[in-house]
Amino acid sequence: MKAKIHPQYHHNTKVICACGNSFETGSTLPEIKVDICSACHPFFTGEMKFVDTQGRVEKFQAKMAQAGKYQSKNTKKATKNIQEDQTPLTLREMIQAQRKQKSESTQPIKNDKSKETSKKPSK
Repeated sequence: MKAKIHPQYHHNTKVICACGNSFETGSTLPEIKVDICSACHPFFTGEMKFVDTQGRVEKFQAKMAQAGKYQSKNTKKATKNIQEDQTPLTLREMIQAQRKQKSESTQPIKNDKSKETSKKPSK
């Protein structure tokens, strides 16, 4: 190993969090300042909160609130139609729809090409 190429290791490095929590660990730095630690991180605390230091979450939520105001008329109509389609049918309506499907499936398919082939003179 070469001499004097490795950084000095500090056994009692103090880690200070923005929430006020501090603890000691080993590192090549004498002191470390962090934004979030295990005492305040949502994964460890179980709380539902956003961890954002640059305000990106609030900016996104503001954009979404603003976009909700400018919802297009077509979207509103589409959601209204979906709500109307989800209304339960009466027994009479269900029977009529079933009969309609059966009558559509039993009707013969008209094919104009079959008529043309039958009219060809035989040789």
